[in-house]
Amino acid sequence: MSPIPFYTIGMLAPQLSGQFGWSFAALMGSITVQSGVVMIASPLAGVAIDRFGARSVALVSLPLFGLCYMSLALNNGSLMVFYGQWAVMSVLGIGTLSATWTRVVTQWFDKWRGMALGVASCGTGITGFLIKPLCAGLIDAHGWRIAVIVIGALPIVIGVPVVALLFRELQRTPRSLRPSTKDAPLAGQSGLTLGEALRDRRLWTMAAAFLFIAFALTAPTPNLENILRTRSFTLAQIGEITSAFGLSVICGRLIGGWLLDRFWAPLIAAFILVFPTIGCWLLTSAPPTPLTATLAVMSLGFGAGFEFDLLAYLISRYFGQRHYGAIYGCFYAVIACAGGLGPVAFGYIFDQTGDYTGALRAGALCLTFGAALLLMMGSYPKRGETLR
Repeated sequence: MSPIPFYTIGMLAPQLSGQFGWSFAALMGSITVQSGVVMIASPLAGVAIDRFGARSVALVSLPLFGLCYMSLALNNGSLMVFYGQWAVMSVLGIGTLSATWTRVVTQWFDKWRGMALGVASCGTGITGFLIKPLCAGLIDAHGWRIAVIVIGALPIVIGVPVVALLFRELQRTPRSLRPSTKDAPLAGQSGLTLGEALRDRRLWTMAAAFLFIAFALTAPTPNLENILRTRSFTLAQIGEITSAFGLSVICGRLIGGWLLDRFWAPLIAAFILVFPTIGCWLLTSAPPTPLTATLAVMSLGFGAGFEFDLLAYLISRYFGQRHYGAIYGCFYAVIACAGGLGPVAFGYIFDQTGDYTGALRAGALCLTFGAALLLMMGSYPKRGETLR
């Protein structure tokens, strides 16, 4: 549910706006609806993952999410029904979010946890690279309704078999099948409880930092197509330029994961967030060249690719595995709040001014402030302090 609606709404928005007369702010309101539901549901989903297991949750949630996304093709012009579809999709698809996958990865890996998270999370980057041109091609050839049906089938046709056949959790795998290396390992249930984490200063520092970071990284993404359209790029050019976003997400995941294993994570975050900050400023140039626009989109994708891996890594290092799902769910609620407000704020500014310059500059400032907050986290706690 994280990559598919988020990467496709920008392609669908002009079609829906043209057919139904909905404003861009109203269309981006679907992201707000999703984020509002996720804010409430993600902590509960985290508890379910801790109790029933990530694999079980994923096998239920993946097909339900795909069917809900496909149902968008049935809408005949009711904005309230559209929002309702997004709300139901958010409830039933909550188990496909990153808490499900990162919990299992952080169980299996310790020394190379950053790189493992980066590799495992590359799927969203591959989706971002493929889904936009796929969506554009389907819309051009068959219309937006067929595009929605085909894309909604992907989690069912691809995701469910992969999870059923290959996805295994450390705590639910027989000891004889577990790796014997030092990387596979720590007692899976060590760490702070949710209550202990909520009393920890570092949790609130991280929450404030990710509020600003998520706002700035989320807001431009579903608006990218319209941002580029206002800069006089053609639909074909927009498809080519935005496809670079997915590739840069993959780079952000792999490079960021490699760096997380070698250096202090907040410092790496401050370094990597420089790139989307520059990307926001590049898009304010009038008019950007195709090369400049591509570099800007790649810079935004580089930062976006790093965001959730950074969150998973910080949670596992500072708070441990004991209540990982619940703690991650609480943080995802913060990200959902910021992610829901960001695209709508950008869409509203565009509706009022016909331009995104002020919004992009505000995003750059938010990234700078969020990175500064992470630098206040302090060193990783000693294992005896957190992994109890």
